[in-house]
Amino acid sequence: MKIALIAHDKKKPEMVDFAIAYSQVLKQHELYATGTTGKKVMDATGLKVHRFQSGPLGGDQQIGAMIASNEMDMVIFLRDPLTAQPHEPDVNALLRLSDVYRIPLATNLASAELLMHALSRGEMHWRELVHQRQSKA
Repeated sequence: MKIALIAHDKKKPEMVDFAIAYSQVLKQHELYATGTTGKKVMDATGLKVHRFQSGPLGGDQQIGAMIASNEMDMVIFLRDPLTAQPHEPDVNALLRLSDVYRIPLATNLASAELLMHALSRGEMHWRELVHQRQSKA
């Protein structure tokens, strides 16, 4: 599965801790991230992460394009709801696309952990069916 990792500045340490805790699950999948988040995760875990631009510079939109093309299977986006974000329209567009294309989306640590547990138990295989149907169309 292709998994996007995104974190606002104040949530980056939380994302690093999350990636360390679930590195055994994450290493089995293709990881994508916005610039700084991806670098911090790679440095802390040694996991291979495809890095896009920083969120404010278009990284959120690059991930959104993958969602719209049905090339992303899950998004972990640790948001900071208490700090105004200059690229809030991009953030809202990413959340909207996840809903439109039925992409599992976690916006906090609790829901991210639930997705990791589901992934480790093999409960996300329905995404493979989506890809198979798309390739037949």
